Amino acid sequence: MLQAIGLTSTPRRDLPPLVDDLTFEARPGCVTALLGEPGSGKTTALRLMLELEPGRGVTYFRGRPLHRIPHPGREVGVLLGDVPGHPSRTVRGQLRMLCAAVGVPASRADTMMEVVGIAGLRDQRLGSLSAGMDRRVGLAAALLADPCTLLLDEPAAGLPPRERAWLHGLLRGHASLGGAVLFTTADAKEAARSADRVVSIASGRLVADQEAADFARTRLRPRVAVRTPHAARLADVLGREARAAHRAVEIVEESGSRLSVYGSNCAEVGEAAFRNGVLVHQLADETGDAGAPVTPVPQARTGAGGAVKAEARVEAGAPRRAGAGAAGPDTPADPLPDPRHAPAGAPGGGFRSEPGGAPASWPAPGPESEGRPATGARPLHARPEPPVSAVRRVGGPLRPLRYELRRVFGTATPFLTAALVVTVSALTALVLARAGHLPRNRVLAAWPELAPLPPAALGAGLLGALAFGEEYRYPALAADRGTVPRRLGLLTAKLGVCAALALLLGALAVTADAAALRLVFGRGPLGTWEEWAEPAASWAGLLVGCAWAGVLASAVFRSASAGLAAVLAVPVMVVPLVRKALEGPSAYPVSGFASRLRGLASAPWPAESDRYVLGAFRVMAQPVGAALVLSLMVLLCAYGFTGLRGRVRW
Repeated sequence: MLQAIGLTSTPRRDLPPLVDDLTFEARPGCVTALLGEPGSGKTTALRLMLELEPGRGVTYFRGRPLHRIPHPGREVGVLLGDVPGHPSRTVRGQLRMLCAAVGVPASRADTMMEVVGIAGLRDQRLGSLSAGMDRRVGLAAALLADPCTLLLDEPAAGLPPRERAWLHGLLRGHASLGGAVLFTTADAKEAARSADRVVSIASGRLVADQEAADFARTRLRPRVAVRTPHAARLADVLGREARAAHRAVEIVEESGSRLSVYGSNCAEVGEAAFRNGVLVHQLADETGDAGAPVTPVPQARTGAGGAVKAEARVEAGAPRRAGAGAAGPDTPADPLPDPRHAPAGAPGGGFRSEPGGAPASWPAPGPESEGRPATGARPLHARPEPPVSAVRRVGGPLRPLRYELRRVFGTATPFLTAALVVTVSALTALVLARAGHLPRNRVLAAWPELAPLPPAALGAGLLGALAFGEEYRYPALAADRGTVPRRLGLLTAKLGVCAALALLLGALAVTADAAALRLVFGRGPLGTWEEWAEPAASWAGLLVGCAWAGVLASAVFRSASAGLAAVLAVPVMVVPLVRKALEGPSAYPVSGFASRLRGLASAPWPAESDRYVLGAFRVMAQPVGAALVLSLMVLLCAYGFTGLRGRVRW
């Protein structure tokens, strides 16, 4: 059960709220349409439900608000806007990354690709998909964790009729297993055909909350769709009889063999055609002017091997709609398998089965399901309870690490960044060595005096700044806004992966610089280990600090550009301030600090370790090191503040 209570957006000053005191519910086992004109506040309402938009009100998902659910991605499947993924990522890579995000096995991605009919596109880039395939990937992402509730924003926008029929059949199958489905649309005829309940809003306010049959009867114009080879003759006959009976009947010729008759019904049109000897191929009561109603999938039968095959009933005289992969618009075809679950016995399958093989959560066929109209609502006693998901959950401390590794290496960004950094660093080191006026450690790091940071540090900061992009940019992870981006486990995984990438990038850059110097000049700047221990520690601290500054800044400001700007702000703004504070004589010298620190230790401390302690403090006392420590502390405080600030409240 989804209950939205008092949803109200908080717009800018002197502007009316886009959503104003909106209250409604979406029941389990039903498909609910949120209907409104463009700009009426449908998308804002969904974002308020998901706590992505500041405002008032509360939304309960099976009795709990979103920020009280431990794993929101397993409770709510979301599709807002375009497909949630980087354009250069493959379909399979995107779904496997999201499997790690919501905590289900990676094999679930292959299962859902089979369910939505995109198994042949697993190696395609997301940016190369058509609109229909884009929607299928988005739905597969929303259904990965077998959620009880689906929230979809204009899921059929821009799709051809065949893809619309497939999509709404999939949503109907999800609802038939006890899930709650809420989708927004601006098409009243689509809402009447595809939903059990229609919630109409205008200017952010509730206008009506009706069963689909009542909505179609009171707010839409019914018609009789006629298909006959003698359309002109039948139109003339119907017009003459209507004038003779003084009835208001409107007849619209849509094509060479189709008529739409408004103000009449199938019985009257059929009797008039029979009396006048007009051959009729089809008679159907419809709503609006968008074609025959798409009949929902009321039941399922279990085929050989436990595979579930859904059968769509077709109204008398109406052509059967083709499913995905059919040869033509009138070719009979079974719809795709159940949208929420894989076939029984398949990896990652979701529903529970009785001993006889039939799914326990599917309603048994009966007279009610056989005679239910296409746009009618199910009786309350017939709604199935939400089933217990059998999808195996993958938890533990490695879950955020798996997600972060799939996110980082799912695109070519780290490899391109490393190639660019190594090339620029090697060329810069050659130029600096040729000039011959810099210390050897600066030459090896390719760090000119006028540059704020060396190329490797800039590359590490860039990778860190991109770390939080997908949690805020792509709506598949948006339902976890209150927990995942600010969860300590995910932050730790991002910091750890970015630190490892930064150190690896620095090692590659230094190795490339040394190799280039030895190749061109016949000798390199490397010396003994003791000579390079302190510069190496300083180099590693600089790289890790830049990467972490980018991670934290992108998390605080929700922007990769802001994260990179924070990395550059350290040497440009913070370093001069720290240098000014550290310059000049001190009234309290720190000589002898290592020996005093050794005296405080409970265990014996070797005397030769004083050199390493002093080296570590010298690294921190350098202007760049102190500036990075200061910047990281500020960003950590800002990150904690944004994580603790008030969320949506009633």
